[in-house]
Amino acid sequence: MLDPAAAQDRAEALVARARRAGADAADAVYHADAADSISVRLGRLEDVERSESEHIGLRVFVGRRSASIGSTDLGDNALAELAQRAVAMAGAAPEDRFAGLAPEDRLFKGPLPDLDLIDDAEPTPAHLRHLAEEAEDAARGVSGVTNSEGAGVGAGRALSALATSHGFAGAYAGTSHSLSASVVAGEGRGMQRDYAWRSARHGADLPPPAEIGRMAGERAVARLNPGRMKSGAMPVLIDARIAGTILGSLIGAISGSAIARRASFLLERLEDQLFDSAITITDDPLRQRGLRSRPFDGEGLPTARRDVVHRGRLTGWLMDSASARQLGLAATGHAVRGGAGAPGVSASNLSLAAGSATPAELMADIADGVYITELIGHGVNMVTGDYSQGASGFRITGGVLGPAVAEFTIAGNLVDMFAALTPANDLEWHRAVNVPTVRIDGMMVAGD
Repeated sequence: MLDPAAAQDRAEALVARARRAGADAADAVYHADAADSISVRLGRLEDVERSESEHIGLRVFVGRRSASIGSTDLGDNALAELAQRAVAMAGAAPEDRFAGLAPEDRLFKGPLPDLDLIDDAEPTPAHLRHLAEEAEDAARGVSGVTNSEGAGVGAGRALSALATSHGFAGAYAGTSHSLSASVVAGEGRGMQRDYAWRSARHGADLPPPAEIGRMAGERAVARLNPGRMKSGAMPVLIDARIAGTILGSLIGAISGSAIARRASFLLERLEDQLFDSAITITDDPLRQRGLRSRPFDGEGLPTARRDVVHRGRLTGWLMDSASARQLGLAATGHAVRGGAGAPGVSASNLSLAAGSATPAELMADIADGVYITELIGHGVNMVTGDYSQGASGFRITGGVLGPAVAEFTIAGNLVDMFAALTPANDLEWHRAVNVPTVRIDGMMVAGD
């Protein structure tokens, strides 16, 4: 893997070659990552893996035509050939009046902010194995756990660089650390599994391995002997570790490309009151040590903290430059890039502000409801907002958690779900999408 300065130099060199080959404009993006991972199962070492990847992508514009191409060969001759092929491809591409680089006058300028994304400590394989063994030992030590799917620990480093032909060049790196455990409780057809998992930029921000293991074991045991739910409309609580999927649907619906294609259930809802006025949803790409923090976006525009929803009201779309031009609006700094091709759109570190009530207080008045701990499948229609997913969790009876339940479906429409959503106060900051436990009244539950 190159260092940031060398990666930026390679991207700039590729852009310069594209211009010499006849491109009117171009940008190049470099991505690299390297990771070590170790997994253990039933007290024995199961897998040791080292992965490395490196890729550079080029996008060129010839008039209103564009083409993208990528390579893992970063040599001078390979870059020269890449540039020539990309320009030739662009000549045969259809015209697109919305395609192009980001506006030059809005490009990021000045030194990059220090987001504290790099952990200088490099754990040894022996240390990683020790952490994995400690996590699995704790999980298997929970009474009722009968088998293990293993525990894993990983540590990696990634680097991104971007250069454009109209004046932007930048690069940044970040590290990652992860810890997980997955175990089985019970016997025969009554077996249940569950897991616990954490990731962080810095290893010191991970919880102790024994805590992860115990969490996985206790979750699996709690799921034993699940009952069935009766069908009907009822209040639903969704656990914090999966409630972020609801925000994922919101972000998909407000992406500029979905709006430009007129393929979003929120198409006519700009600035509408979607949530209760107490709710704020924030995107913060500049969060220190954030899992998705980034100083600039995939087109070289500066990033900034923004309330996507402010006091329940939708504040606008998330746009790259192409969708912004199509909609007659301004790009928002949310462009992201893969190895090659045009930018997409993504939020960064997303959070739903915590409410004032504990999860127990949120369910205290529920005579009959359900607490969801797992969602199964992907049953969201992004055009209509219709929502239907398989689920499992725990029944709520008389305001308290009851026995485990499984094999039922929850359904509704996301617009109605947004309006009925109430957050608890248990927000924690260790995910890319950070959401507390939420309550949604009036959902349809399909069981027996």
